[in-house]
Amino acid sequence: MTTDAADRITRLERQVEMLLAKVEAQAAEIVELKRRLGENSSNSSKPPSSDSPADRQARPKDAPSSNPRGGQRGHKGHKRTFLPAKNVQSSTDCFPPHCRRCGDALPKRRDNDPVRHQVVDIPKIEPVADDYWLHRVTCSCGETTCGTLPTGVPPGMLGAQVLALIAVLTADGHMSRRKVQGLLAAVFGLEVSLGTLSESEQIVSDAVAPAVEEARIHALAEKVKYVDATTWYQAGAYRSLWTLATVSVTVFAIVADGTRETLRLWIDRIRGVLVTDRGTQFGFWAMARRQICWAHLIRKFASFSELRGRPGELGKDLVLWSQVLLHSWHRVRDGTATRADLKAVAGNVRALIEQLLEEGAALPTKGFQGACRNILEHREALWRFVSELGVDPTNNHAERELRGLVCWRRSTGGSRSDRGDQFAANLKSVIHTCRKQRRHVLTYLNSAIHAALRDRKTPSLIAAA
Repeated sequence: MTTDAADRITRLERQVEMLLAKVEAQAAEIVELKRRLGENSSNSSKPPSSDSPADRQARPKDAPSSNPRGGQRGHKGHKRTFLPAKNVQSSTDCFPPHCRRCGDALPKRRDNDPVRHQVVDIPKIEPVADDYWLHRVTCSCGETTCGTLPTGVPPGMLGAQVLALIAVLTADGHMSRRKVQGLLAAVFGLEVSLGTLSESEQIVSDAVAPAVEEARIHALAEKVKYVDATTWYQAGAYRSLWTLATVSVTVFAIVADGTRETLRLWIDRIRGVLVTDRGTQFGFWAMARRQICWAHLIRKFASFSELRGRPGELGKDLVLWSQVLLHSWHRVRDGTATRADLKAVAGNVRALIEQLLEEGAALPTKGFQGACRNILEHREALWRFVSELGVDPTNNHAERELRGLVCWRRSTGGSRSDRGDQFAANLKSVIHTCRKQRRHVLTYLNSAIHAALRDRKTPSLIAAA
């Protein structure tokens, strides 16, 4: 064989090796892309709203219930609550004129236990105004001085009640400023410009800001807190929306990103148990004081179950034992089992799940191997709910709290400025916290605005916690 022929064969062999390596890389990329295309809310962290019609149709349908429609046996009924006597403007006694059997006239005799029927209405809504005449007086020295507004009077045209109402319509009703403008005109006869509405949002946001900050500090001091995040848009650019939720308060923050450094500026006190997913940004919190969300884990295990071969088998087993674990927890939560029962089940399930994960971590399957290893690195934070009262195995509490702001983001496209971000976070913090404590949102906002106008301390959001 000539030297040229040998060189040519060598070059061709190198080209074949390069092409084979390229084919393998492309094959791995195709597998990864197919996996991503198959992601939905049941096997990833994607929200249900992102599922395609095919995904929704493929969801397992619940078997039709044999129970009749309506309230079920044992269901706690909801009875109508009558307004108190101070809100009743008139009371009328209604006596039957004739006997319903023989038709004879009946006397007007009072019943010791009459049937009460109350009709609730609202009075005619008309705006009222207070005039303040600022007089200009010229001194003997020639200088003219103008009077100033009394303490507590808003600098703009809107009073505290209207400011609070605008905030509730925008933040809780997810109404656009133009719709709020139309409603104020149609219902209250108030003609308000869009600029005035924008200024009113700033006034209310500033008024409640101290209370929201106090609630954040209170939440960080609680024994158990739930933290989650999603995307937010400011003028079309990505930002991060975070929630910090406890049993009594919920606080939101919209920040530049979801990195650990940014999160540490908001969660600046480490105490108690933190319930989260496996995000690396939570690495500053000791693993011994964390609880990893099992709902996220089950979705991850569901994605494992769709793989071929042994990884798929391991995934199916992981889903099964995870569901057994959560079923046992639900029984404890519902009062049909004891915590000792949960500990007994969790002890056996833990050994099985960790054994399955260790087997998966030893397999050469790309992606699957790393995920199993990562979950095992969090093993200390998987079982906190078994031994510690008040800790849930899932982060559903925080996810439910985020839902309202996600709906707001979808309907409005987010905000346009830092001021808009602050208004959304502050008002939603107030609304969610007041609801947890069964407090009237409009009443609280009105008192907070009055306090700000009079330069007094903002009413606390944790007073009733």
